[in-house]
Amino acid sequence: MTILSLARFQFAMTTVYHFFFVPFSIGTAFIVAIMESMYVSTKDETYKKMAKYWGNIFLLSFAVGVVTGLIQEFQFGMNWSDYSRFMGDIFGAPLALEALLSFFMESTFIGLWVFTWKKVKPGVHLFFIWMTSIGSLTSALWILTANSFMQHPVGYEVKGGRAVMVNFGALLKNPQLWYEYGHVILNAIMMGGIIIAGLTAFQLLKKNNKLTEANKKFYKKSMRIGLLFSLIFSIGGIALGDAQMQYLIKEQPMKFAATEDVFNTTGKRAPWTVVGIADMKDHEVKYNVDIPDVLSILSYHKTTGAVTGMNELNAQFKKKYGKDIDFYPPVNTLFYSFRIMCGIGAWIFLVSLVGLIMTREKSKKPLSQRRWALWCIAITTFLPFIGNTAGWFVTEFGRDPWTVYGLFTIAESVSPNVSVGSLLTSNIIYFVLFTTLAITLIWLIVRELRKDPSEAVEPKFKKVLDPFDKEAF
Repeated sequence: MTILSLARFQFAMTTVYHFFFVPFSIGTAFIVAIMESMYVSTKDETYKKMAKYWGNIFLLSFAVGVVTGLIQEFQFGMNWSDYSRFMGDIFGAPLALEALLSFFMESTFIGLWVFTWKKVKPGVHLFFIWMTSIGSLTSALWILTANSFMQHPVGYEVKGGRAVMVNFGALLKNPQLWYEYGHVILNAIMMGGIIIAGLTAFQLLKKNNKLTEANKKFYKKSMRIGLLFSLIFSIGGIALGDAQMQYLIKEQPMKFAATEDVFNTTGKRAPWTVVGIADMKDHEVKYNVDIPDVLSILSYHKTTGAVTGMNELNAQFKKKYGKDIDFYPPVNTLFYSFRIMCGIGAWIFLVSLVGLIMTREKSKKPLSQRRWALWCIAITTFLPFIGNTAGWFVTEFGRDPWTVYGLFTIAESVSPNVSVGSLLTSNIIYFVLFTTLAITLIWLIVRELRKDPSEAVEPKFKKVLDPFDKEAF
């Protein structure tokens, strides 16, 4: 164990935990806002129950996301101080906007939404949840603005060994940002939809024979809305993901080549490797199964088109950057993470499409009576968490050995004053803490799901005490 490996493991572990909850809360907040919009426009009380019921699930994910996100801020100073010195001027503006604008807006309006169900007009209350959702959407924008600079640096000059921002507008115009942001948001809303559909499926599997007509209507509408949004946004996520890969072929060719196990530059008709094992010692692929011409079709949407291999790119990078290091990323991790991400996206699209067909009024047999279909939807609840993690691996590991692409390496970024002992201790503490939070969240969600939808009401307090009343303490 080295300081660098432990610091990288800690950042990866805490970021994966945090990223479990970020798209969860973004997606569910957006769909809850849609549900309440339908209530305001139709006056159907079922949609109001849905907004309250699924809103409680959103609140839990938001709370845990905030706690796990705080650790990310601390880590820059604890384990990555040299990186913070290099990047501080660039990171300062977007992170400040995220905290002072987006998070402030999100946390303020989420409180107003929770406690004012019967205190303001429905239209005003609807405004609160939409502002909460917009806050979460813009929060992701500012974070990804900073991350996109690390992928594709723009609007900067290097002065005194530091990256100094000279054009904030260039950060917002960064094409990497809009591919990355769009892909993350589309998949977050897809995740919100499939989680609502999946948790509904669990409820139907458990309670189907005991449901009242009102609850049957509640779960049917929840299922259809969840599946509809997961279908629409899975299509959008797949389409934008494809466009993002076209962009990577030009801007990060090493990352793209690693996701496809291409060590040697292909001919005009590039074969697609379905499975294979990358030998990082000899820089070749072993035990591979290839399909002719398919990689050219996937890469360029035509039957011809060569893909530059990692061996050639490594030689180019050595000449360009003059560093005595290899520029190969962890190929096997990228190769299989990319396939897991794409496979899960395709599966969610298929499940959503078939599920929606089965929930039609004209369906011969209702979805609620097809236990095999309910089990498929229920199990799919967990897949977006895996898919998002795999996508994050592709994005971040594909940049190796850089923290800031072409400017600053990972080895240069780690804090010089941390020790193996302190990192090992903090790794253990964070792992135990985050695992406890995850278990607690699952327990709380299960407890919420056990409630009858008709009981989905805003929190009530027996007595509101005046802190200046002599009987308050």
